[in-house]
Formats: sequence, C-alpha cells, structure tokens
Amino acid sequence: MHIEPGVLAAAKIAGANLAALGVVAVAAWLALRRPTQLLRTLLAAAFFTACMQSFHLKVGPSELHFIGAMPMYLALGLVPTLLGFALGLLLQGWLFEPADLVHLSVNTLSLALPLMAVHATLGQRLRRVDLRMVLKLDAAYYGGVTAMVGFWLSIGDVATPFDEWLRFAASYLTIVAIEPLITVSVLLGVARLRAQRWAAWCFDLRHARAFP
Repeated sequence: MHIEPGVLAAAKIAGANLAALGVVAVAAWLALRRPTQLLRTLLAAAFFTACMQSFHLKVGPSELHFIGAMPMYLALGLVPTLLGFALGLLLQGWLFEPADLVHLSVNTLSLALPLMAVHATLGQRLRRVDLRMVLKLDAAYYGGVTAMVGFWLSIGDVATPFDEWLRFAASYLTIVAIEPLITVSVLLGVARLRAQRWAAWCFDLRHARAFP
C-alpha cells in the first residue's frame, strides 16, 4: 500500500499533509480525553509495526503488506488504530525506510480513510462479531485501501498501467482470506483476559464479549 517516492508532485503531497494532519489531530484530541486510548495507541503502533515488518512484497506499482487492521480495530478501537497507523508508519520510516517518510501522510491516509469509512458503515451495525462478519469487514477495508492506492496513482506524475494496479489489488485477496482467522484468534484471546482488571485499560472489550 506504499506509494513510492517520486510518484506524487510536491503540491499534492502538501495537500495530503494537511488532510492527514487533520485526521491525526482529531484522533489525538479524542485520545487525550481518555487515558486508556493512549495506552491502546502504543499497543496498536507496536502490533501494526510487527505486522508490517513480518511480511511485505513488491507487487506492481505498490507493496503487499500484512497490515493487521481488523485485529487492531476490533480489539483496540477506532481512535487507537488510526493513531497507531500514523505512529507506526513514522517509526518504520525512521528506523527502516527513511525514503518512505516523504509519503508519510499519503500512506497514513491510505490506511486511515478506509477504516473510517468501514467504521461509519459496517462498524456502526456491529452486534455480534464472527468469522463471516470479520471477512466482510476485511473485504470492505482492503477494497478501500487498494482504491486509495489507485487514487494516488491516478493523480501521480508517473503513468501507471491499469493492469499493474489491478494485479496489486488482486494480491490483497490473500490478506482478506488470512487476516479474519488472525482477527478471530486475537478476539478469542482478549475474551479470555476480559476478567482481568487491567484488560479494560488495554482493550476495547465490547467485541470480545461476543465470544464465549
């Protein structure tokens, strides 16, 4: 889901910077109102970084990553996950790929905006979380991520053939097939910890309560 340096003009990156700053500022304001959100943000950033570094493969005009979005969203909540994306990308760029820092805001928006859209639609109707629902959430989310990558490429200064983007988008079918199993495993683990007093600080227990 990375946009490579040199694809976007400076003016477009500046616009993305403003948009990403707005998203992060609102999320940070919400997090500061509840101290538990700050702890969950650190957990999200650590989990996200571990997922991203565990698997990444160059595919077409971008990269296939294991992002771990739904485990974070359902176990930690929307705000920590959004901030975890931004903080995780910052740390990964700083530690592993300094060139990616040029598109830090672009890549943050590619992950954050689809999650916000999922939260505003499917997320608002969540009552019971099971494998089928998680698969639906993942399909919607990664469809949004690949659409965001397509958007950035469409306004880029480097022409990208449509079939290259299509090959990249199709590669995420693997993630959509695998990540729901990890999400359910994480929620089952959280459910087993929900009796612990500290669990309410670390996790959003609403969805874990759907499990026995």
